[in-house]
Amino acid sequence: MRRLLRLLRIAYTIRRYGLDHLLLSGFRHRWLVALTRVLAWGSRLEAPRGERLRLALESLGPIFVKFGQMLSTRRDLLPLDIADDLARLQDRVPPFDSETAVALIEKALGRPLEQVFARFERTPVASASIAQVHFATLPAGPDGQGGHDVAVKVLRPGMRAIIEQDLDLMRILAAWVERAWADGKRLKPREVVAEFDKYLHDELDLVREAANAAQLRRNMDGLGLVLIPQMYWDLCTQSVIVMERMEGVPISRVARLREAGVDIPRLARSGVEIFFTQVFRDGFFHADMHPGNIMVSVDPATFGWYIALDFGIVGTLSEFDKDYLAQNFIAFFRRDYKRVAELHLESGWVPADVRVEELEAAVRTVCEPQFERPLKDISLGQILMRLFQVSRRFKVEIQPQLVLLQKTLLNVEGLGRQLDPELDLWSTAQPFLQRWMRSQVGWRAFRDHLQREAPRYAQYLPALPRLVHQALERSGQGNDRELNRQLLAEQQRTNRLLQALLGFALGFVAVLLGITLWTLHGG
Repeated sequence: MRRLLRLLRIAYTIRRYGLDHLLLSGFRHRWLVALTRVLAWGSRLEAPRGERLRLALESLGPIFVKFGQMLSTRRDLLPLDIADDLARLQDRVPPFDSETAVALIEKALGRPLEQVFARFERTPVASASIAQVHFATLPAGPDGQGGHDVAVKVLRPGMRAIIEQDLDLMRILAAWVERAWADGKRLKPREVVAEFDKYLHDELDLVREAANAAQLRRNMDGLGLVLIPQMYWDLCTQSVIVMERMEGVPISRVARLREAGVDIPRLARSGVEIFFTQVFRDGFFHADMHPGNIMVSVDPATFGWYIALDFGIVGTLSEFDKDYLAQNFIAFFRRDYKRVAELHLESGWVPADVRVEELEAAVRTVCEPQFERPLKDISLGQILMRLFQVSRRFKVEIQPQLVLLQKTLLNVEGLGRQLDPELDLWSTAQPFLQRWMRSQVGWRAFRDHLQREAPRYAQYLPALPRLVHQALERSGQGNDRELNRQLLAEQQRTNRLLQALLGFALGFVAVLLGITLWTLHGG
């Protein structure tokens, strides 16, 4: 009954926000078209379809909001106007009761709040669909040291049950859309819901978020551009984490930053450098870099540094992914479209029977118009998105990590140009990409790789003769087994042949005997 009521609520929302045009455009069956017209009767909203879809998802609750946010990253599947509107979804919901938050924290940490914190602010400072945050202060140690200000993040109560209920509905709707919509199979709704399922369950484990933050903090140490909060591991559980409290100015308040004396164009360039360092040096990047998760330090010791928050979503790239991306960007800005096509084929993501010339022509058609713009107006995120769209025509399976990267790159570009409309993203990124490419080829790269692998070689080399001997023995045993198998098969075939010959002989003798007896009796 609960599921039925929820489905009726969804149907009512479709009607209320006039999504009939969006739905009718793809239905195969006439009875579905008629049903949707009945549901949509009376809706008079004239807003664009993307805005109506965004409002509908917001009205359906926080889980559908997060689904819309995740869906906005799949620009390889959605029309651009819809993806742009979905990217504006705000993950803000009213906070839950403070007494409930206190009870959840005490249960997770196994002791009363007074034994953990010297001070705890019961009014939350931030609230989202999955968790909310309270400020607190740790008690000072016996030597008077300590007393650090911290932020306490606690999961909303009953989130797993709510998530599972809405995910069940999404799976049902996805299967229905795939069957009923003309474009259903291409959009892969069931795969998208499965991806969202994994994404949500990852966010439910706050220890994973804390581990992501610790890795980013370690990677960024020494860069001198970004601050990552320290985690207090003895106070971290799956439902509660305690981290260093970060203080700064939200990056969206540009006027306040200027008043504080922050160099805004330099701040924009620093954001690009942080992103490309995380992507191409570390292969581990903060994948939720929207303005709500970024502040700027005005402390004299770290003045003008970025402060990153919320590490539930991170992206990872292999060495292959990094090489693929860097070569694509460099080839694009050299207008070497043949190399872009070759990279797609070399990656193995394009079927081997695709002709390089055809893919090159498609890439040129999409990319060449970009060069009619001033260099500062060229968007690397848009380039990557268009490459994905071209690739789809050639049956390329876009890798999830690259889709997440493209979404983050669009965030970084938007943030950079919000700070400095004159930001030349390519001029900022090109030296970094070229330095990274030089570090991957040539004698220096070979030497560095050899140094990294030396401990492993030192472990394997003394055991190499024994390993070779064991491999030869296994190979010989394998050959013996194969020979025995072949001999057994040959023996079985011989036995079957002998049985057939014996049967034929016995039958022939029986026929001769019958003829002889008939002749004697007849005679």
